[in-house]
Amino acid sequence: MENLTKSIVIPLDGSKNSLRSLDYLDLVYGPKHNLEVNLLYVLPSLPPFMTDEKTIDRKLRAKLAAVKKKNLEIAERILTEAKDILVNKCFKKESIKTFCRKMGISIAQDIYYMAKSKQVDAVLITRRGRSDIKTFFMGEVSSRLMEYCKDCPIWIVDGGIRSKKALIGIDSSENALRAVEHAAFMLSGTDCKITIFHTMRHLRRFIPLEALEGDAELEALWEHEAGKEIAPYLQKAKIILLKAGFTDDQISTKIVNGTRSAADDILKEARDNNYETIVLGRRGLSSVKEFFMGSITTKVLRCSAGLAIWIIH
Repeated sequence: MENLTKSIVIPLDGSKNSLRSLDYLDLVYGPKHNLEVNLLYVLPSLPPFMTDEKTIDRKLRAKLAAVKKKNLEIAERILTEAKDILVNKCFKKESIKTFCRKMGISIAQDIYYMAKSKQVDAVLITRRGRSDIKTFFMGEVSSRLMEYCKDCPIWIVDGGIRSKKALIGIDSSENALRAVEHAAFMLSGTDCKITIFHTMRHLRRFIPLEALEGDAELEALWEHEAGKEIAPYLQKAKIILLKAGFTDDQISTKIVNGTRSAADDILKEARDNNYETIVLGRRGLSSVKEFFMGSITTKVLRCSAGLAIWIIH
């Protein structure tokens, strides 16, 4: 699996924050990996009423033409700078493609259509971009991208990531295993270390703590049965990673007694043990609506300062 080409789209806006996605790419893969990088710049546009040919005079039309030309020059400069950064990091020049797109309905949709047309394996986007364009990135764009990209994994990076350790949150659902499969494919051939992580749901996630009245026998029964339920999925997850070429010393498994918030458990584990990449399935158990792309993934994303979050559909 490690010899297969992996394809990634990286949207850019010219900010230092958006360029950090290139540093993350270098950290995870390095230049020797079989990687296809698609750098994308979506041209920002003026409001429609300012560009209506029927309502503007010749002088204004000339000014708009100058703005469009300058816009293209900026796009070319940003894309060239990003490509040069990767080339200077010794990435293969021929494996780096640049694309400039005129904005359609929205930037998020344009990113999605690019990812779909290129059939890429992931979209790598930074959490924050230019402060003067509030929608770019982890404002409107990345949240809307989550809505559109229902068939493409999204990686959202915040800050400078330095750790090559990844934490995969897993429950007893097939979607969780798809998240493992994605991580296995995308990280195969790297020296990243992976921990398969499960936070044991406490009974108080289902009923008020007062109703349990500290019933140790009932809680022990729950832990036993919940442990039996998750065990096959943990085993399947490890097999997936081993088949992808990971060695035993690259893989670990951890189960913790969870609190009322699985998101808090995941974030605490990541921050306490230097996991700066978290991999989550978008949806998990249908009987527990918060897991995953309910409140859990939403909260992890909201509290993901200094982390890279992979969301797998």
